[in-house]
Amino acid sequence: MTERLVIVGAGQAGFALAAKLRALKDDRPIMLLGAEPVLPYQRPPLSKKYLLGEMTFDRLMFRPETWFAENEVDIRLSTPVEAIDREKRVVKLFDGSDIAYGTLALATGATPRRLPAAIGGDLDGVYTVRDKADADRLTTEMKPGHKLLIIGGGYIGLEAAAVARKLGLDVTLIEMADRILARVAARETADAIRAIHEREGVRIHEKTGLTRLMGEEGRVRAAELADGRVIDVDMVIVGIGVSPNDRLAADAGLEVQNGIVVDSFGRTSDPAIFAMGDCAVQTWKGEQVRLESVQNAVDQAEAVAATMAGSSEPYRPKPWFWSDQYDVKLQIAGFNLGYDRTVLRPGAREGSLSIWYFQGDALIAVDAINDAKAYVTGKKLLDLGRSADPVMIEDPAFDLKGLIA
Repeated sequence: MTERLVIVGAGQAGFALAAKLRALKDDRPIMLLGAEPVLPYQRPPLSKKYLLGEMTFDRLMFRPETWFAENEVDIRLSTPVEAIDREKRVVKLFDGSDIAYGTLALATGATPRRLPAAIGGDLDGVYTVRDKADADRLTTEMKPGHKLLIIGGGYIGLEAAAVARKLGLDVTLIEMADRILARVAARETADAIRAIHEREGVRIHEKTGLTRLMGEEGRVRAAELADGRVIDVDMVIVGIGVSPNDRLAADAGLEVQNGIVVDSFGRTSDPAIFAMGDCAVQTWKGEQVRLESVQNAVDQAEAVAATMAGSSEPYRPKPWFWSDQYDVKLQIAGFNLGYDRTVLRPGAREGSLSIWYFQGDALIAVDAINDAKAYVTGKKLLDLGRSADPVMIEDPAFDLKGLIA
């Protein structure tokens, strides 16, 4: 039986797994299968510096093409996988060929949710933002003066709004929930981010759904909102979340729960198959969660690599995230799932602040807006498994260094 490791997915997690195994001097044969026609690259800058024209694609690539040959990683581009045959231990490609594996790693990521065709989701000028092809299409559309409608007030939609305003577009953002960032952040964070966007000229309408998009000759031209208003649009960006790419796993009979279920070592219900990154569901403080972040994709992939190389250390996530919008850097340490109290702390500089999340007496997360000191302190406390007195945090005169001294 082959000892080959086959990695399905050449994004952040898939590449990190291959690179870490080679760094650990693991010399097993590795084949990396990517659906896109380009070498593995960073995704976060696509919707920011790449779209703004401030970064060329070659600067986004993790490694040049020569790295793969030098490290004996057999990379196959434009190679989507159709199915997994667990009994024969092969993956089936769309061209009808099979590739045998000894160990299989699924790093298939996630796909942006689209609007139904019945309400205009298939009209020209309606976009999602996930990969290079999406960003390249948007580049031709995002011109000064164009009327852009963004559907969804999560990080994807808000980051798109910031880039669009920098490029001179007229931007309207709608969010069906009662506020932006309702699923991922406290009201205090949402209030601060909303104020920043409104100062930059973005029109934000909360508690506002979409009824339908309307087009002429197949091209989007207007949007009817749930309150009856009709607004003219030249283009639309849909930012209503993502769905994990778990079809291959489900069809192969692996355990799936809105993502591929893995244990603390990244193993699926088949011990020969691992999963990591945005497609993987893992246990976090007794809850089954997907951590959709670059940091988790890398950390989990590197932990899986260590397991494959012989380590018995389980993966213990230490989540952190970030979002860049205009000249604002939002840094997030921890995961705020289950918080029941927040404390707002003003920062030392104008416009800086932090929001500290507690579950009972335990600190579980920190949002820092242009406040690196709060972020670093909060992350250090979380890494050490320590909490903090909310009264001291709320006092701007209290020096945060005292919490980790």
